[in-house]
Amino acid sequence: MSSETLKATAELEVHEVFNQWLKAARAKDVDAILACYADDVIAFDAILKLQFKGLQAYGQHWRFCTEMCGGDGIFEPADPTIHADTSVAFLHCLVRCGGEQDGEVKTSWMRGTQCYVKRGGHWKIVHEHFSAPFDMESGKALFDLQP
Repeated sequence: MSSETLKATAELEVHEVFNQWLKAARAKDVDAILACYADDVIAFDAILKLQFKGLQAYGQHWRFCTEMCGGDGIFEPADPTIHADTSVAFLHCLVRCGGEQDGEVKTSWMRGTQCYVKRGGHWKIVHEHFSAPFDMESGKALFDLQP
């Protein structure tokens, strides 16, 4: 196979894992969410801590997040872009995320990046980063920005 064909195949495979993650996140199926990550994942989420090291720590965080909001999870990516070679890939997008809190649906646009490594024939997320921009003067997150 040509290198371009291999790259295109890798991008399709990563997109499949991203879609699995997306489906699991929307369903708030923490076990299915965690199946997409490597055991040694390092995550920078938008809330609570600077970083989560390892699948167990990130799994606890995912459980907290899914329990905090009622109803289905809202994860709506805008133009996910994947760059891949045969063993390393990254995906970035803006993602509208949130859920129901106290009977009210609350969402905001976040920036998201996932980094994948192919291990044992399977793509796994080894790094994930979600963040929101903030106002330098007030120090407040800017959750009302639109793409």
